Amino acid sequence: MTSPLPYRDASRPIPDRVEDLLARMTVAEKAGQMCHNMLLMGPGGTLAGAFPRFSLESTEDLVCRRQMTHFNLLGPIASARDVATWHNRLQQLAQTTRLGIPITVATDPRNHVTQHVGVGVGAATPTEGGLSQWPQTLGLAALRSPELVGRFADVARQEYLALGLRSALHPQIDLATEPRWARIHATFGEDAGLTAALAAAYIRGFQGGDGPLGPQSVATMTKHFPGGGPQQHGEDPHFAYGREQVYPGAHQDYHLRPFRAAIAAGTAQMMPYYGMPVGTDWEPVGFAFDRGVITDLLREQLGFQGVVCTDWGLVTDAQILGQPMPARAWGCEGLSELERVQKLLDAGCDQLGGESCTHHLIRLVDEGRIPETRLDASVRRILTQKFALGLFDRPFVDVDAAVALVGHPDFQREADAAQRAAYTLLTNRDALLPLSATPRMVYLEGLDPGAVAARGLQVVATPEEADLALLRLQAPYEPRPGAFEALFHAGSLAFSEAEQARQARIYRTVPTVVDLFLDRPAVVPEIAEAAAALLVSYGSSDEAFLDVVFGRAAPRGQLPFDLPSSMQAVRESREDVPYDTKDPTFRFGHGLTYATA
Repeated sequence: MTSPLPYRDASRPIPDRVEDLLARMTVAEKAGQMCHNMLLMGPGGTLAGAFPRFSLESTEDLVCRRQMTHFNLLGPIASARDVATWHNRLQQLAQTTRLGIPITVATDPRNHVTQHVGVGVGAATPTEGGLSQWPQTLGLAALRSPELVGRFADVARQEYLALGLRSALHPQIDLATEPRWARIHATFGEDAGLTAALAAAYIRGFQGGDGPLGPQSVATMTKHFPGGGPQQHGEDPHFAYGREQVYPGAHQDYHLRPFRAAIAAGTAQMMPYYGMPVGTDWEPVGFAFDRGVITDLLREQLGFQGVVCTDWGLVTDAQILGQPMPARAWGCEGLSELERVQKLLDAGCDQLGGESCTHHLIRLVDEGRIPETRLDASVRRILTQKFALGLFDRPFVDVDAAVALVGHPDFQREADAAQRAAYTLLTNRDALLPLSATPRMVYLEGLDPGAVAARGLQVVATPEEADLALLRLQAPYEPRPGAFEALFHAGSLAFSEAEQARQARIYRTVPTVVDLFLDRPAVVPEIAEAAAALLVSYGSSDEAFLDVVFGRAAPRGQLPFDLPSSMQAVRESREDVPYDTKDPTFRFGHGLTYATA
């Protein structure tokens, strides 16, 4: 019987297996490890062809021609069977390559009720074959419980493993010190200490404890180093107008605190942000391009030795949902694609996120602009994690087991309880909630009338006909153009004057309970003043809301950030300083309970 090649021998130590495989690899195969792009699943779990709306080549081209083995799965998970089947087909394709290096499939967050395409992935409900649905991380932060966060991460880890998802492109531990920023929904809020504690629990839950990565781990890619919250005027650096990141309060170290905790917790991977710092000692380029940030600070000062993967699309112009998206090479726009790749490598990055430009890596070596040993240093880190996850030894998943586990009713019951508990009660005039008497006529906005009618209530068409109004509202934002850009909720945190007037008529007409979904802070003093009760939520079903209103569940959440009192106060605040808006309507940590109300 022929002995397996050393890198295929599971009895050998991982460092030995890595070095054996590395010595067998061509420059092209090494380059393939260093690109981490998106991938779509075809119908019924088939492998997808090219998809120009995301500037994507076919799966076969990416795996066999470009020799890539790291991909971020796009699109919703509506069928656990289809995804598990697709994963196995993808691994089978990888086995046809010369060295048979298995695929590492990554994903943005999938276990939250409401998410943003492009910075999170929508997921079907468990009854449709999707993953368990919990409140967003802001809701987990509202509950202030590292134990709950650890449990959430452990449940998500089990579901990911069943589907073959082995790299989590999260947690996002930026701090929400600039309340207008569009990506606050995926953070743990404004407080560095709370974020640090919850981030550590999150990482341990996904990676399976305090030890090194193992076959039951999902590697976490913590982001966005060194903290992506303090964006100038709250704009986002996915777009050129939001590229500047500023520290008018000199709070750079405050934003680093969660990352110190993440490194101590053993996070396997790290993603720098797009932001270009201005007015600091750092080079005024996107963080991934700065050797002082990646090598000097992250690796040498903070001691991080895992994989550094850039945020998506720093090298190549592309399209997302058909919208042209120039490369986010802020401060390096004048460099060629090849020069950008070289600067990223010189900074200390290991993988190019959202890129398939293996030819640039090959050319840099062929022309002697970087030594092959520079590729080796990154590929060694990447392969070490791939071996540690057990992908070489067990690349396939059990399709039937995935169907049985993903979205399991026990998991969803825990998620449902968290949705309800995370509700934050801000006002409750005359202790209206929980409702002690069942209203006869109810006016609704933002709720499924069927869910209300099922509780024996009559839904009416106007507030004038109602005994009670129930409004589920989205936090205010100003719509942006463009298929992709429009998905970012940005701009003013206050409702327009016309919308305020429309709501005010309802509040004057009938006692009104408002549920305001917060994907970032909101300026709503008028609602706090006029509504009979104001709840805020962070991702929940209609049933969760109704259970809280009717006392079948009790709100326990506390605000994970301040709610400013005016847009003037927001504009006058410093982007990097927590709790910096003047006279907020509600402070961080505010939250009534039914007992105290």
